[in-house]
Amino acid sequence: MRAAIHDERGVAAIEFGIMIPILSLMVVSVTDIGLAVFRKMQVEDAAQAGAQYAIIHGFDASGISSAVTSATNSTAVTASPGPVKFYGCPTATGVSVVSAGTVCTGGAQAGTYATVSAQATYYTLINYQIIAVAYTYNAQSTTRLQ
Repeated sequence: MRAAIHDERGVAAIEFGIMIPILSLMVVSVTDIGLAVFRKMQVEDAAQAGAQYAIIHGFDASGISSAVTSATNSTAVTASPGPVKFYGCPTATGVSVVSAGTVCTGGAQAGTYATVSAQATYYTLINYQIIAVAYTYNAQSTTRLQ
């Protein structure tokens, strides 16, 4: 009996058996976070691609929506809500929406702007029980057309 108490053979196998589930969960969790961040970047890039399309080709709602959805190989990215064309005046905090023909502060005419939106939902690889299973990412890009 005394020999069995001091026997250390097989200890490494037992430690490995205890640690492998914890290490596996860590690898899956880090992969999950990376995929979620990548999906967020895809949504932001898709909105920017739609704005770039609007700058080059003018406001064409179907063309902009197509540019948003084809900016990435992910089928989860959609142009939702659809692109919006509006007139606005630049301010210190962004663009204020005005009617056509309005004269902005400084005497310039109101410009034509487009807001492009992209959206996608990311579903986690496993159910962690303490965080949500799905995350919806939204991005907007507003650009002046003329």
